[in-house]
Amino acid sequence: MKALEIRPRVQECLDEFIQEQRPLLNKVSASLDPLADFAHEFLSGGKRLRAAFCYWGYIGAGGKDSNELICASTALELLQACALVHDDVMDASDTRRGKPSIHKRFETMHQESKWLGDKKQFGGGGAILLGDLLLSWADEMLMNSGLPAHDLFRGKKIYDLMRTELMAGQYLDIFEQARGGGSIENALNVIRYKSAKYTIERPLHLGGVLATDNKQILQTYTDYGLPLGEAFQLRDDVLGVFGDPSETGKPAGDDLREGKRTVLIEMTYQKANDAQKSELNKHFGKDLDDQGVATLREVVTATGALSEVETMISNLLNQSQQALTEANVTAQAKEAFSELALAATSRRV
Repeated sequence: MKALEIRPRVQECLDEFIQEQRPLLNKVSASLDPLADFAHEFLSGGKRLRAAFCYWGYIGAGGKDSNELICASTALELLQACALVHDDVMDASDTRRGKPSIHKRFETMHQESKWLGDKKQFGGGGAILLGDLLLSWADEMLMNSGLPAHDLFRGKKIYDLMRTELMAGQYLDIFEQARGGGSIENALNVIRYKSAKYTIERPLHLGGVLATDNKQILQTYTDYGLPLGEAFQLRDDVLGVFGDPSETGKPAGDDLREGKRTVLIEMTYQKANDAQKSELNKHFGKDLDDQGVATLREVVTATGALSEVETMISNLLNQSQQALTEANVTAQAKEAFSELALAATSRRV
């Protein structure tokens, strides 16, 4: 079985879960229908990387395929949806995957209904609450997945740690942006906790401990998953500057407008000459037109920062692949991990 062939099963699990939640919401009020509708639409599609890493982490540790495993792995997609909904509010991003972000959907509903108050405040509040609901549902799906209670008890410790690291990383992201960044080291710390651990290492850990109480599997998955997670986020940062909107679902150069202090940007500032720094200070974090985006892209490229980040991605991927070669996991999982590494890092601009 190919690594991402579980995606239809993950989608089916999500669809069934939302349908089970609808009558519970309706018992409170029919006015809650949009929450279920928006959640269902938002949860349709996607790469399903976190669910896949959890699933194969379980298989790699000697576990067997089951619907209960799919359900437990799918819980991470609800957690991911929570993070994305909140992230779009914090970044004031109008789109996600080429469609209006959740807070914009709530804004539109407010405007079209001619309700009282400020539509942006309503939109942000609605999105935050829906994100909170998705977070709650993630816990519910995991703990009610049907896996043995003692396995879930072990897994819950990893899951709790993953959520704490994610929220800490999200805060560090807006903190570095607010204070204007300052170092590549800080930017690397942000990507490690906001994305790398949460996208790959911790889902692997969760799958591993759900399958076995052998703690050696955790180090194996760290050696493979952490460098791969960092490479994944570095690729995402490159796409945030150079990505094609038709591929990313975001406006061109969105990270430049938002003033994201990524490793790519910190490296650009470090390498820039006085003239290039002047252009960065003039345009970065501003409401850019296409020419402004093009100017900053030229600076990022001319400083050599883009080339250096691409080298970092290659080195991290090689480190991950070397760890995979030495990993004591099932042959089926090893093949899947190789496929997932390619899926996570081969996205191009």
